[in-house]
Amino acid sequence: MNCASEAIDELPPEETPIIVEDPLYFPPINSDTWETTTISELNWNADQLQPLLDYLEEKNTKSFIILHKGKIVVENYMNGHTATSPWYWASAGKTLTTAVAGIAQDENLINLNSKVSDYIGTGWTSASLEKENLITCKDLLSMTSGLDDTLGDGITPSELQYFADAGTRWAYHGVFLKIQDVIASASNQTWDDYFNSKLKNRIGMTGAWIQTGNPNVFWSTTRSMARFGLLIAANGTWETTQIIPEPFLNEATSTTQNINEAYGYLWWLNGKSTYRLPQTQLEFSGELVPNAPQDMYCALGKNDQKIYIVPSRDLVIIRMGNAADGDNFALSDFDNVLWGKINLLID
Repeated sequence: MNCASEAIDELPPEETPIIVEDPLYFPPINSDTWETTTISELNWNADQLQPLLDYLEEKNTKSFIILHKGKIVVENYMNGHTATSPWYWASAGKTLTTAVAGIAQDENLINLNSKVSDYIGTGWTSASLEKENLITCKDLLSMTSGLDDTLGDGITPSELQYFADAGTRWAYHGVFLKIQDVIASASNQTWDDYFNSKLKNRIGMTGAWIQTGNPNVFWSTTRSMARFGLLIAANGTWETTQIIPEPFLNEATSTTQNINEAYGYLWWLNGKSTYRLPQTQLEFSGELVPNAPQDMYCALGKNDQKIYIVPSRDLVIIRMGNAADGDNFALSDFDNVLWGKINLLID
């Protein structure tokens, strides 16, 4: 009994090792400095790098970058391209418009649920007033305007004709560019000025919007594309500054309508059970890019311009160049084969 009443010293708790994760790295503004990390430091498979680069060069690639936690692991230029050469983003640049729309909404300049005509007036389409007023800013970002995509990507009123009620049909269409007019009108600035001051200059991007026919296409160096990818991977922050609201980005990189579950606000989403592609009303079973991680989401542009973001692996991957095979508008077989080769490197 005496033994039972004696105080018993507590055993020291087992020490739990504290794992300190490397912070996300951001390259400085107005500088060519960009820290690197090596394949060996990441325990990747160094013998798989050259086969990956050989494949990229063979497939008309001009530049390729892999970032891990913001630092450059792989950076290669080929087929006559250099680090200072500008190249077009094509539809991968749609996501720049998404980002700026999120900023404008955060500044209470626009509301994505409001109709487009609230900002740019009526008569911007050839649809009846009743049907035109169904089209919201969100419909432009989700590709659910209901306007006739078979007429091409022109965005004059005569080229924007009613096909179905907004929100009832998913169809890839250049009408998303009207969001740029919405933001310019709401901010009393040109699109370029608002874009430069609210996004481009704040993360040290270079580049410019160039009108090529109907589309307004962004051109930049590969590193500028990587800066934007890093901003998105960092949930809209640059160092300690929140540039794009994180809740908006979460929304933009999730399914935004019930027709094409692999599409957000101009972002393509992997890991879904079905997807639709430009210029078809067919629904395809399976994931967008089966070889890629399920949580990967991406910006895809004509002729294989790519921004891949993989949160679970802290990766941002950029590819610029000519079409790997035949011309394409977004997804191609190249995505899946390329990811098979990336996996051999990183797994």
